[in-house]
Amino acid sequence: MKKFIIPLFLLVSGSLFSQIAVGTSPENNNRWTFGGGIGLGFGSNNYFNLSAAPRVGYRLTDDLEGGVLGSISWQKSNAYSSTMFGVGPFLNYYIGRTFFISANYQHYFINYKDKFYDFKTNENEDALYLGGGYMQQIGNNSFLQLGLMYNVLWKENSSIFSSGLVPNIGFVVGL
Repeated sequence: MKKFIIPLFLLVSGSLFSQIAVGTSPENNNRWTFGGGIGLGFGSNNYFNLSAAPRVGYRLTDDLEGGVLGSISWQKSNAYSSTMFGVGPFLNYYIGRTFFISANYQHYFINYKDKFYDFKTNENEDALYLGGGYMQQIGNNSFLQLGLMYNVLWKENSSIFSSGLVPNIGFVVGL
C-alpha cells in the first residue's frame, strides 16, 4: 500500500505546484486593487432593493490592503422609500489568498420617506463592520469574496438597520 500512496502523493503534489504560469513574474508591481459588489432584492408589499458598493484599494504589503469603500442603496415598497449613500475606509488582511479578515467604517447618509404618514427625514448613521470570509480565485489576480461582517456600533432600538449582522459577496481584482 505504501508503494502506491507515496508515488500518488508525489504525482498529485507535483502537478499542483506546476500550475504556475510560465513567464509570469512572481510579484505583481501594480499594487492597486478594484472591485465591489452589487445587490438586488425583491419581497412582499412590492419591496424592491438595488444596491452597489464599489471599492478601490492599495496593497500595503502582500497580505494587507487598505482603501476606500462606497455604497449606494435604493429601496422602495408600498409603505416607504429610501435612498442611502455610504463612504469610508477599509482594511483587509489576507491569509494565504484563501481567507480574509476585514474591518471597514462607513458613514451613511439616509433619505427616508414613509408613504402612509407622509413623513420624510434625513438621517446619518455610522457603522464599524468587523468580520472575515473566504476567497475563491476566479482569474489570474481576480477573486470572489464571500464573507460575514458584524456592525459593532449597531443598536437595536436606534439603528436604521434591522440587524448588525451583514453577509457580503463581492469581487476584487488586483490581488
